[in-house]
Amino acid sequence: MPKQTKLPRKVQTTKAIPKFKSEAAERKFWEDAANDATEYFDVANMQVAKFTNLKPSTTSISLRLSDSLLDGIRRQANKLDVPYQSLMKVWLTEKLNETSKRT
Repeated sequence: MPKQTKLPRKVQTTKAIPKFKSEAAERKFWEDAANDATEYFDVANMQVAKFTNLKPSTTSISLRLSDSLLDGIRRQANKLDVPYQSLMKVWLTEKLNETSKRT
């Protein structure tokens, strides 16, 4: 985690967050360039948020493999009792990490 620098303390008064009639009204309020979100939150009281249940975004791709290569991957996945696509992701991740360390 990067070292945090203490900024000089200013007396900051925060504006009250208005009550909204709908999510759309709230979204419109926060997206309006005239509203500065920093005026509504006290930076001194902010806390780091941890979203432990988030999963990384994934993208589907098409990959052409020879039948023999795919059969070999499926056989190895069966031996390890894991889905073959999961095994392919593990192998690709391992190889990426391996090559990233060399460069």
